Amino acid sequence: MSGAVLKISVPDGMAGGGKMRQYKIGLYEKAMRKELTWKEKLNCARECGYDYVEMCVDASEEKIRRIYMSMSGRREIIDTMFEAGIPIRSMSVSALTKFALGDPDPAVRRRGREIMEGSVILAADLGIRTVMIPGYDIYFGESTAQTKEYFLENIRRGAEIAAREGVLLGFETMENEFMNTTWKGMKYVSMVNSPYLNVYPDSGNISNAALLHRHDVCEDLALGKGRLISVHLKESKPGIFREVPFGTGHVEFERIIKTAWESGVRRYVTELWDVGSEDWKEEICFAGRSMRDILDRQ
Repeated sequence: MSGAVLKISVPDGMAGGGKMRQYKIGLYEKAMRKELTWKEKLNCARECGYDYVEMCVDASEEKIRRIYMSMSGRREIIDTMFEAGIPIRSMSVSALTKFALGDPDPAVRRRGREIMEGSVILAADLGIRTVMIPGYDIYFGESTAQTKEYFLENIRRGAEIAAREGVLLGFETMENEFMNTTWKGMKYVSMVNSPYLNVYPDSGNISNAALLHRHDVCEDLALGKGRLISVHLKESKPGIFREVPFGTGHVEFERIIKTAWESGVRRYVTELWDVGSEDWKEEICFAGRSMRDILDRQ
């Protein structure tokens, strides 16, 4: 079944506010309660006005097992997308934080390669367009010339798999010095030189990097023009990278979205997490409405 593509035609009014826009906005899966079924998650995203969902393959064995899903399991997810009227169209492979592609331990690198390849094949089977790879050579350890060499070697392998399956890979800009800016992601994109390897910037992380290194966040973002496949719209505060509610941080969403739009980006994902709040669904809806207000002005 590898390589099968699902195309869902969503009638007006089912998703995205009832009209065809020039962009699409997705919802990060982990914004929703983890106990929800796929049908419930997709319905939640649709009800909150999103166009698609971003699946997460994180470091938990529960999520990693997705890459070993049977053909019938994959077909069941496809059927659920049709029933809900909203697709899964991107994937975050945050498991590669724990199983880093540049880790000096060969067993860890081997596991990371397996997860990366399995994720790309799963994406192709489900009709997912983009697979986001965290920009870490190593997370739990020291970055060295050797870890960078291992990372580059494995990213080259990943780009070959993505080319075979017809899926785009994108580096997520992270919170550490290895790849916390668009420019640093572009360095590896240039070295690999594959149309299937690009950059998927995180607005919160590049904003913190800009503050730390005293450069303009939008100048950095613009360096990826032509190789930006999507943007994570995430709030952050100086030195704080996760779980910052939308509207309470320092990310200049107006400027970042304008720059991304001018650079050709038409796909965006709101990244937020369920932290146990009773108002978790309203927080999801608020994030979507806030970002759509900006996107609709582009």
